[in-house]
Amino acid sequence: MATARRITTKTQIYQLKIQLWAVRPPVWRRVLVPGEVTLAELHEIIQTAMGWTNSHLHEFDIDGVGYGVPDPEWGLPETLDESSARLFRVAQQGSRFRYVYDFGDDWQHDVTVEKVHAPEQGTRYPCCVAGRRACPPEDVGGPWGYEDFLAALADPTHDEHAHWMEWAGGGFDAGDFDVAATDHRLGRSRWSDAR
Repeated sequence: MATARRITTKTQIYQLKIQLWAVRPPVWRRVLVPGEVTLAELHEIIQTAMGWTNSHLHEFDIDGVGYGVPDPEWGLPETLDESSARLFRVAQQGSRFRYVYDFGDDWQHDVTVEKVHAPEQGTRYPCCVAGRRACPPEDVGGPWGYEDFLAALADPTHDEHAHWMEWAGGGFDAGDFDVAATDHRLGRSRWSDAR
């Protein structure tokens, strides 16, 4: 992650629910992040919390404004620099915005600011406090490819069962999610809980 920051008593903590769009049953995470994070840092937090590998392009859409890594060659000249935008300046309690990862597979995440509150003594931020279900594998074909992937894995008579089993390294547990392991990965970020 980016440079370490000191979390002070003035820092507000944002409780975010991040849920994949068009995936059923729902895949989601609840994370607590300092409002002072840049959207570039929030991108890394979402990648870690969801379980993605940060192998593709991404963009935030907040109130119709795109934030990401500006790159006119990719047709994103209107995209504002995410490293210059701080969460507390673009969202508040009740805000909803979209985070898109992998423009080919089009993994859209609905992000909701559920609460904004003061930091709690002894809590390290960012942290993951809840979630459900495994992150889909990278390059599986987006929500619709993922649905076909799960159907093939679940049915040994499916024409693509053997292919997808091999592709997935012998299997995939869509229900698997470990909040403690996810929180541990977030804990390796450079944010400090010093106050």
